[in-house]
Amino acid sequence: MNKPKMATEKGVPSNSRVLMLLGQLERMNGEAMMRDVETARQVTAKILHLIQTQEKSGKEVMSKGSSGMEVILSSLENSSDVQTTLNILYILSELLTVGRGRRVGVFVSKGGTGILFQILITASKEQPPSEELMLQLHSLLAKVGPKDRKFGVKARLSGALNVTVNLMKQNLQNSKLLLPCLQVLRVYSTNSVNAISLGKNGVVELMFKIIGPFSKKNTSLLKVALDALGALLKSKTNARRAVDGGHVTVLLALYLDWHRNDTRHRHMLIRKGLLVCLRNITNIKLGRKAFIEADGMRILYNTSTECLPVRTLDPLINTSSLIMRKCFPKNRMPLPTIKSAFHYQLPNVPAAGPVAQLYNQPPGVDDVADESDDTEETDAETENDSENEDDEKDQCCTNDDIETDINKLHPKRNLGRPFEELRVYDRFFLELSEDFQGYNFECSKSASTTFSSSTFSSSSASTQSARPIIVPTAQALSPKHVPVPSSQEDCNATKGKHTLPSPSVPTPTSPASLAPLDLDTIHHTKDQDKKEETHIPSTDTCSTLSSLNKPPSQGHVIEQELSHVLEGVSLEGDGSAEGVKQEGSPVNATRHIQSPLLLGGIAARRVGGGGSNWGSDCGSEGAEDEGGEGAVLEVPDTAQLLPLHDPDLYVEMVKGTHSVPQYAEVAYPDYFGHVAPTFREPLLERVYGVQRSKIFQDIERLIHPNDILDKVVYDLDIPSCPVIEDSGESLRFNSQFESGNLRKAVQVRKYEYDLVLNADINSNHYHQWFYFEVSGMRVGTTYRFNIINCEKSNSQFNYGMQVLMYSVQEAISGRPCWVRTGTDICYYKNHFARSSIASGGQKGKSYYSLTFSTTFSHKDDVCYFAYHYPYTYSTLKMHLSKLEDLRTPQIYLRQDVLCETLGGNTCPLITITAMPESNSNDHICQFRNRPLIFLSARVHPGETNASWVMKGTLEFLMGSSLLAVSLREAYIFKIIPMLNPDGVINGNHRCSLSGEDLNRQWQNPNPELHPTIYHTKSLLQYLAHIQRAPLVFCDYHGHSRKKNVFMYGCSVKETVWQSNISATSSDLQEDLGYRTLPKILSQIAPAFSMASCSFVVERSKESTARVVVWREIGVQRSYTMESTLCGCDQGKYKGLQIGTRELEEMGAQFCVSLLRLKRLTGLRNHQHLLDLEGDIIGTHCKVVSTSSTTTYVLEEDEPSFLEAIDYSAESNDEDAEAETEQCIEVLENPDHLSDSETNHRD
Repeated sequence: MNKPKMATEKGVPSNSRVLMLLGQLERMNGEAMMRDVETARQVTAKILHLIQTQEKSGKEVMSKGSSGMEVILSSLENSSDVQTTLNILYILSELLTVGRGRRVGVFVSKGGTGILFQILITASKEQPPSEELMLQLHSLLAKVGPKDRKFGVKARLSGALNVTVNLMKQNLQNSKLLLPCLQVLRVYSTNSVNAISLGKNGVVELMFKIIGPFSKKNTSLLKVALDALGALLKSKTNARRAVDGGHVTVLLALYLDWHRNDTRHRHMLIRKGLLVCLRNITNIKLGRKAFIEADGMRILYNTSTECLPVRTLDPLINTSSLIMRKCFPKNRMPLPTIKSAFHYQLPNVPAAGPVAQLYNQPPGVDDVADESDDTEETDAETENDSENEDDEKDQCCTNDDIETDINKLHPKRNLGRPFEELRVYDRFFLELSEDFQGYNFECSKSASTTFSSSTFSSSSASTQSARPIIVPTAQALSPKHVPVPSSQEDCNATKGKHTLPSPSVPTPTSPASLAPLDLDTIHHTKDQDKKEETHIPSTDTCSTLSSLNKPPSQGHVIEQELSHVLEGVSLEGDGSAEGVKQEGSPVNATRHIQSPLLLGGIAARRVGGGGSNWGSDCGSEGAEDEGGEGAVLEVPDTAQLLPLHDPDLYVEMVKGTHSVPQYAEVAYPDYFGHVAPTFREPLLERVYGVQRSKIFQDIERLIHPNDILDKVVYDLDIPSCPVIEDSGESLRFNSQFESGNLRKAVQVRKYEYDLVLNADINSNHYHQWFYFEVSGMRVGTTYRFNIINCEKSNSQFNYGMQVLMYSVQEAISGRPCWVRTGTDICYYKNHFARSSIASGGQKGKSYYSLTFSTTFSHKDDVCYFAYHYPYTYSTLKMHLSKLEDLRTPQIYLRQDVLCETLGGNTCPLITITAMPESNSNDHICQFRNRPLIFLSARVHPGETNASWVMKGTLEFLMGSSLLAVSLREAYIFKIIPMLNPDGVINGNHRCSLSGEDLNRQWQNPNPELHPTIYHTKSLLQYLAHIQRAPLVFCDYHGHSRKKNVFMYGCSVKETVWQSNISATSSDLQEDLGYRTLPKILSQIAPAFSMASCSFVVERSKESTARVVVWREIGVQRSYTMESTLCGCDQGKYKGLQIGTRELEEMGAQFCVSLLRLKRLTGLRNHQHLLDLEGDIIGTHCKVVSTSSTTTYVLEEDEPSFLEAIDYSAESNDEDAEAETEQCIEVLENPDHLSDSETNHRD
């Protein structure tokens, strides 16, 4: 070896004592050291003394520019004297103990590790080897190993593994020497090849000889031994070896022993080490089986329960919880099939894709669970020990989805179809050719109906025979005071329903028109007053493009009447028939609420378990009113609170709504309506340990199986009788109404229920939306509900979101509103197996549970729970009908039927603008040439918030404010408020009846399977052909994993910047106007967050509305506007859950932003675009400088949840400014735009 020449650092005195000694040692290297052993010993001893006594000596040796380390290592390599070698080892130990990692890094870089291994091999050949030498060598190796990435390979190639193992075997009782050996072994074992090799040499068995029961002696040794064993057991081979040796039982016994004896919790690390060993063993199927057989679940459950009161023991509880969850036997989802309980036969099946696979699945295949859902390796290794198991794997590969083909990034108008085919769509754009020559601009409002066709209040009634409606009373007699009915002739047919005059004749007076309601007395009146139908007959301006003929009328139905259900529900009910209160008789103070409104007059036929209880043996008995006269239910007068809600009109609309299960019921909330509560609803602060406690309750099911009832109380898979009657000890569930979704309810404990959601029709997944009814509750009792077949890996329910509840008792008391409710809310992976058919071929996957607890305040109440504020298709039709009432002579409003859906429901198309001032050429020209704004919503049925935003937009556009007038005069609005009526009606979360996500069909929509998308795209293609492409296209959506409201748009430049693809300056040229609208919204809409917006184009989104309209139609301002389902973490609403008031406000603010856009785009001064350019560049620089991937969120498919919420954040108490003042301020200050926003959240 070449002798290193001693160098000194500038500033270090050349006469330094330690450097002089190092120089002397350098000169002795080689043969001189072997000859003059005594001098070598003295020099090394002096250096050691200096380093031990003088801190500066160590610094001089390790200072930059000094060759001290090379000299020491060279001397170590050449030394043949044990004492000299020991001295040098002592020197190195002193040097490496100080200075943390840098000095060790220098040692490794100089080849120190290899020299140590070389000396170790040499020393091991001596008999007996020097104990002190071995001790020091292993101590040094233990320090160096973690810093040397190739340590394991060097050890294996040098043969050091066997040396250490043999030394341990010979010194099992010598704890002084055993400790450093174990420390080195721990580092060896981090290399998987080494771990397997060590296992073959019997090291696993050796480790079980070292670890032992509780003792206050040698605890450090035991801790290191457990760490080493834990590292060894990461190898599947070693884990099997431990199982075969019966060591799972040993580990459990040792853990139990340490748990019982370590009463002062001083040895938590040893207990954690034992758990880590168990965790690694249970990563294999054999280990999990052995753990269960050794009663591991009970042992860890009991010990963890005892640890709960001590917060410092949380690491033990979390690791125990992880092991128990992993070993919990996978349960089969309690379903006959994971396909939807409802069946709809498609007119034609796609050639490929998930729907094709569903239809081609052989009969008899079990799609609920695989033969073995237990894979050899579980994904538990990637789970962390914290309460929230966030999947972070997507974070690192998010950018893989960015479009990198520069040719695809440049919008190229591709209209696809010849204009001859598209010419038929001109009937939907009469406003572009209308000349108003026969219109009298001086006449009253009635004249304006020439240009308005309200098809949705009348056409639905013409498509099928009218169905009588059964309306529940809010009060009924106590069973003890029920008068005996005099006539029961039709009991078997109507099950206690009462009839009112047929809706084919004028309907009874609306409750809103009656005298004020006395909430304590609800009586029945024989009201013969009639009100005229409010709908306006369709005119020629209503057109229908239908891919399927409407189903034929249901024929002649005898006595098609409006009826009331008068059956009462009582916990003590004896099954006897309950009568009807005669007019004038006293009302018992006890309220009895019964199940929802029933639509009578239709057959009891069900499709796939759908339908109602009507006509079956499941319904409660009732009786017919003696006189046969109609009873009018007086409900709270919500007309003043909800001017666009009319319960009677809603019921009329329901009759024209076609559902696959032939729903014959109406849910109370949809009938009564919803008034936004006046109080704030803050994000729920998560209780510490709530998820852990829920998981422990789940584990109790396995440990105490006798406590589990496992009683099915509701099941749509039993078509004849979904509601299973019992003695009144269970809650009653129902979801057989429009937009309802609950497939099965299982009572697992007295006050705990597992709930299973229904898959989207023609699909086997998409379980997220729920909407169901609960009754038969006990006041003051806390019930726990678990929705057990959720699919997403995380949810905003973990970050402050609550479910929604609607109480009928509250509604009839004058508070008809959905309120956020639920405590102990969490969302976590459960023990129900998800089959490979449902998870894209992956085995071993599990479902997730949403669990929440709630207490009911009213006896005999009927409550509804929903994922978000429901907004049904019938509600939309009612609102559109009521919008007609807002029309003035100055408003041009037209309602067309765009097409008919697969399910036979109409898809409305709304046109709103301002009437021309006169029929002069100038005014008509201005009218026809207004820019178009194209809006759509609700392509995903479960995103009900999109409909509430759209409601705000529609009401603002029909308003009488100056802003609304200006907006109508500025633009022509084409609005499709519900792109997926069938999905909404049938309670789907994401798909239409075709079983496909309609927002993935825009590139090539099928006119039969995707009629609403096909015809909507055709409208846009027609506009592009006539050079009238919309100025703005916006599709309203909801987002389940992010807070606030934000937009996605399309930008070539921002996509290129994020993908780092090479592009010329000409490639990056684009108008920055796409940023203007979201920037305006960030200034005027309190819920809007510019920081959450993204303008990146992704490959997976190339068939969405946003990208197709941008790329093929050429609309630069093509957006998806996402509204949170949860709440806000910025602005005025920070810390609050979002409600319908905020959502409707967002819809109105979107309209205001369009006015601002009109002014900005009309300005000759383009300074605002330069401001936007600066915004983008600033943001881009920020992203590059931090070298981090952006967290742009891919449109409707939410990525893994990465948000860290500060739960201590308080809501902002600032009072909201009046909307009109805010809007006027915006209009008066068009240039007041802040440039401080950034594009992407880090």
